[in-house]
Amino acid sequence: MTGLEVAAIVLAVAGPLGAIIAYRVGAASGRETELTARRAARDTAEDLAKRLLGDAERDADTLRKQATLAGREEAMRAREEWEGEARRRREEMEREERRIQERETILDRRFDLIETREKEAGRRATDIGRKEKAVDERQAELDRLITDERRRIEQLAGISAGEAKAELMRRMEEEAAADAASRLREVRETAKRNADREARKIVALAVQRIAAEHTAEITVSAVSLPKDDMKGRIIGREGRNIRAFELATGVDVIIDDTPDTVVVSCFDPVRREVARLALEKLVADGRIHPGRIEEVVEKARKEVEAGIVETGERAAYDVNVHGLHPEIIKLIGRMKWRTSYGQNILQHSKEVAWLAGSMADELGLDAAMARRGALLHDIGKVLTHEQEGTHVQLGVEIATKYGEHPLVVNCIAAHHDDVPHESEVSVLVQAADAISGSRPGARREAFETYVKRLEGLEKIASSYRGVDRVFAIQAGREIRVLVNPDDIDDARMQSLTEEIARRVESELQYPGQIKVVAIREKRAVDIAR
Repeated sequence: MTGLEVAAIVLAVAGPLGAIIAYRVGAASGRETELTARRAARDTAEDLAKRLLGDAERDADTLRKQATLAGREEAMRAREEWEGEARRRREEMEREERRIQERETILDRRFDLIETREKEAGRRATDIGRKEKAVDERQAELDRLITDERRRIEQLAGISAGEAKAELMRRMEEEAAADAASRLREVRETAKRNADREARKIVALAVQRIAAEHTAEITVSAVSLPKDDMKGRIIGREGRNIRAFELATGVDVIIDDTPDTVVVSCFDPVRREVARLALEKLVADGRIHPGRIEEVVEKARKEVEAGIVETGERAAYDVNVHGLHPEIIKLIGRMKWRTSYGQNILQHSKEVAWLAGSMADELGLDAAMARRGALLHDIGKVLTHEQEGTHVQLGVEIATKYGEHPLVVNCIAAHHDDVPHESEVSVLVQAADAISGSRPGARREAFETYVKRLEGLEKIASSYRGVDRVFAIQAGREIRVLVNPDDIDDARMQSLTEEIARRVESELQYPGQIKVVAIREKRAVDIAR
């Protein structure tokens, strides 16, 4: 083995050993360094902790001192507030004490005053007692004197005190009744003059604005023929044409010696108009036989119904009434074919509507409502020959059924005073109805009805005590009552006329109005010889 090999072997062995030795030496040196570092860190931490502890103690001491100062300041403020509150309470107590003292002083003065007044009242009560005793004594003396004087007067007069009092009361009652009647008559005459003046003005203005033509409907209609031999064709073979015509129309056909004229007679004016129109069409056409008659009559009936609706609409337009139910329009149109006391109901209703509207305008009332109520006030007369009931009842039912205003219903119900008037409008409708019905030539009535009304007027007036004679004049529109002047005085005259007028209103039926006049005449007669 050479030296080089030995050296190599040595180097190979020495290398690992050196590494191990170096590792151990380095590890020991690192532990020592770590321990040294730990000791230095512990020392540094202990110094820092000491400094922090010192700083904390100083800060705590500072905070303790500050808290002590703040507490002292808060205590001082609380003490000052308490002292201020106590001072205010003491002042309030002092003021309250002063107020109580003042009240006590006032009460003392009042008690003294009350005591003084009580003493004064006691003295006055004593004085009043003495005066009352003196008055009682004087009253007793007066009563005794009055009794003695009354006894003496009764002995002189020859009547008792009760009889004298009764006589005095009777005379006072008679004088009071006479004064009251005189005063009542003066008030009524004054009110009547003023009311009559205003009423005449309003009625005159209303009447002057009305210029309607009126024609009285009769129960027959005449149909002109182009030639007289047309009568035979109307009669037909063995009268079959005229029988078919009368059966289809419900009228009577009168064929007499009147040249070129045939008369259609019926109490129902609508049927009479249908028959007249149908007969004119048949005469113009020339073809007259039962089949043709039925066809023409049906066409005429439709034309009349259409004319009724047109008439109703025209009437509503003429009096400026709008919004009526179609069925009411038809009933208004049928008024054209109805009459009352010979007066055409449609023309009468339009006239009443114009009068009522004109008077309502003058008085500042609802003219539209007045015209509406006036136009419908006699609508029930269209149905009286078809349904049971008076025309007022039927009119109220129709107006209510088709939704008319309650004032309109009241106008219908009250225009004959069957129910009370609920507004001034219904009174105007009643007044306009009386004006239209009582004007000269407006109505005519049967002679039997006229005589019956006159007898009823005279019977009512004659039933009163003290009535001497009764005269119904001016076709029953005025009744004059002659009284016995010994039984009825001037004060009784006014009440007598009122009683007669109210009984006439309640017991008789009449158009327009009736004037009641009482006449008291006393005559003194002597003869010179």
